[in-house]
Amino acid sequence: MKFKGLLFVFSFVFSALLLAQTDAPLEIHGDFQTDFQTYKADSLIGAKEVPEKSGSNSYLNLTLSKGEFSSGMRMESYTPALQGFDPRYKGTSIAHKYLSFKNDKVFVTVGNFYEQFGNALILRTYWDASLGYDNAFNGVRVNINPLKGLYIKSLVGKQRLYSEEGSGMVRGIDGEVFLNDLVNSWENSQTKVTLGGSFVSKYQEAIHPTLNLPANVGAWAARTNITRNSVTILGEYAYKTNDPNVNNILTRGTQSFQNFKPGQALYVSSSYSVKDFGVTLSTKWIDNMDYRSDRGASGNDLMINYTPALTPQHIYSLAALYPYASQPNGEFCLQGDINYNIKKETWLGGKYGTKIWVNYSQINAIKKTPVANSYLGYESQLMIPNDTLTYYKNFNVEVNKRISKDLKLIASYFFINRNDAVLKLSDYHGMITSHVGVADMSYKFLKKHTLRLEMQHLWTLQDNGNWATALLEYQTSDYFAALVDDYNYGNTDAAKQIHYLMATVGYKKKTTRIAASYGKRRQGIMCVGGVCRQVPASNGLAITVTTSF
Repeated sequence: MKFKGLLFVFSFVFSALLLAQTDAPLEIHGDFQTDFQTYKADSLIGAKEVPEKSGSNSYLNLTLSKGEFSSGMRMESYTPALQGFDPRYKGTSIAHKYLSFKNDKVFVTVGNFYEQFGNALILRTYWDASLGYDNAFNGVRVNINPLKGLYIKSLVGKQRLYSEEGSGMVRGIDGEVFLNDLVNSWENSQTKVTLGGSFVSKYQEAIHPTLNLPANVGAWAARTNITRNSVTILGEYAYKTNDPNVNNILTRGTQSFQNFKPGQALYVSSSYSVKDFGVTLSTKWIDNMDYRSDRGASGNDLMINYTPALTPQHIYSLAALYPYASQPNGEFCLQGDINYNIKKETWLGGKYGTKIWVNYSQINAIKKTPVANSYLGYESQLMIPNDTLTYYKNFNVEVNKRISKDLKLIASYFFINRNDAVLKLSDYHGMITSHVGVADMSYKFLKKHTLRLEMQHLWTLQDNGNWATALLEYQTSDYFAALVDDYNYGNTDAAKQIHYLMATVGYKKKTTRIAASYGKRRQGIMCVGGVCRQVPASNGLAITVTTSF
């Protein structure tokens, strides 16, 4: 949208807010982010020639509020989009805009919005700039709270598809009841119970020369959340009607055909937490739950629902080298977390205490029994895994220990097993087994000065072999500088035993952060919550600026 269009939109919204409630103060808030990158071809690391020599992604969010009314917009600029982001992100436009009204009983939004029903098994829209992911609705949302303890959400709209909209229309309603508010005799009960249910429907015109494709595809879900003292149990079951699409096509021999099998999902999590100790156990079973507002969409486009990966989000680069991408067409997941704080002044706790975190997660395919001569393709049973086909395993232990007043140590071990023969997230299409060790030491000296040394090592006999990483970082209250070296010394190709050196300097003050980096970045894949994007190798300068007000 041109500048005149932007000015018109904000003039109109501002006037509406000003006239709506003249006594209330006007508040303006926002944030800005820009990521700029230059590119230099480097055949050794696989960095390709980029004609424009540089790219940038920029985002400006503005929110105006006056009493019960608010409006907002996000301007996006891709000049052009950074490598690794979909090239359909291009130009400068107002990608997100809305007007809303909210009081104690009603919340109405017109325009673009994000929403989630329950645990997201049948509906979740969100924006993640780092992934280039945005499946926002453009339409109308009405949330009401008619009674104490009763909450109802409803929406209708189309989803964002880069600079356009998807062809399918999505409609949904969600209700949640907090029984302790609704039932007087339960008001002071130690047991807290919440019940919820959702229904979502997507409509897309169905035209096919031979198949009777469903124009309407519905999904429903029911959930509960029970808490008593230190124990919490929550669960949700979802069902989706038959939804043949390009992502669940079945293959028998040399023939491929549409899959008319309904989808199901079950998610259950339980936790126990007291002082110094907590444990969480979670499981998820997914079958044919790829749910989009366009049956022809693929990749990360036009997803209506979200199936979270039950794997930890690793912050260390080598531990994150082999992440997991959710498999909506079928996966059985188990995850367990234990957090334990060893008390101070004990033999293991020492003077400052010790924190220990242990995690185990495993994801298998589901058991599928083929059905001959049927568009249903196969039969499956709820919560029955395929014991012989493992997608992913993760085991890690982290020990967080303060050695002295100024010295802190984090020691970690990770075992990660990823089946790339199925997942195909790297160029090595086989089972990858890796072991990662990390030592992260921070030392504070003078006042507000910290020196951090991070040493990582990854052992594997597959893919690109062993890696070693060293990072040295210096921080003050306002400035920081770091030097990192990722060394792929175990690559079987001697020419690719490369040092990926990167230097970074930056400034931070209140809500503003400016960082500049120069060096080489290895090719990889970035995943957040099971949603992934490819990150190409690059060699050049990167500048990031973020601020809010």
